[in-house]
Amino acid sequence: MSNRKSILVTGSNGLLGQKLTKLIVDKEEYNLIATGKGPNRLSWTEGYSYVSLDITNKEDVDRVFAEHKPDYVIHGAAMTNVDTCETDRDACTALNIDAVKYITAACEKHKSHLVALSTDFIFDGLNGPYKEEDTANPVSFYGECKLLGEQVVEASSCKWAIARTVLVYGITEKMSRSNIILWVKNSLESQKEIHVVTDQWRTPTLAEDLAMGCYLIVQKNATGIFNISGSDFLTPYEMAIQTADYFQLDKSLIHATDGSKFQQTAKRPPKTGFILDKAHTELGYKPHSFKEGIAVLQSQLQHNQA
Repeated sequence: MSNRKSILVTGSNGLLGQKLTKLIVDKEEYNLIATGKGPNRLSWTEGYSYVSLDITNKEDVDRVFAEHKPDYVIHGAAMTNVDTCETDRDACTALNIDAVKYITAACEKHKSHLVALSTDFIFDGLNGPYKEEDTANPVSFYGECKLLGEQVVEASSCKWAIARTVLVYGITEKMSRSNIILWVKNSLESQKEIHVVTDQWRTPTLAEDLAMGCYLIVQKNATGIFNISGSDFLTPYEMAIQTADYFQLDKSLIHATDGSKFQQTAKRPPKTGFILDKAHTELGYKPHSFKEGIAVLQSQLQHNQA
């Protein structure tokens, strides 16, 4: 038991965190320390220990690391609501830059291998899809903070990897946020007309795939930057049509529009998405197609309703 290496996961109450903890617990290869702000919201209780952790509090971070001395840290906790980041810049800075400094310093001290999560929003979206080495140029405060967080990690002396991802979707038992598939499904089932943009492109990522990508980085002791997303390059309109097709719902309720029709606080990069060659080659990463992702969600919805 004591020979097993340990993984500490931040943000374990969130969508990625829940998928990661489930994946790691089921594999039984590592001792898992799940951390989140406030009480444990995971529905399973076996196979890991849970510690409350405020990543914006340096003393709290230092205390948890000193106690558990993790071999690996998957840092998934972040402030990801792009519009809220734009309006509450202090909170965004605290969660997406300062917390990264505290986590990275603790990883240096305890010789932990850090896997930090980042985003396609570090790019301006003028010429996606992107490779790992393409030049970042964020157009929102969220993107700026995530890029600065990456630079903190890259400048550190610990072993590190950065997992960048795109438009993560999935479901958990205690959902705090919806996603495009559920939004389209619920709207069409209620006979509601919806307007969906055709002038943005993404490679939407099933949360289980992102968790597996992070796990593969740990397993292979990989370092450097990795694009971990889905492989289908789609507009939100195309995602909506595929969702309607899958659930055999009325597509005539879906209306194509463009981003100029929406009032959003933060600017969005128009065309991001990722090229995944490096993750395929170095990690053996194989994401689900978007259609397969919908099927995964459907099976989980049925399980949750059972």
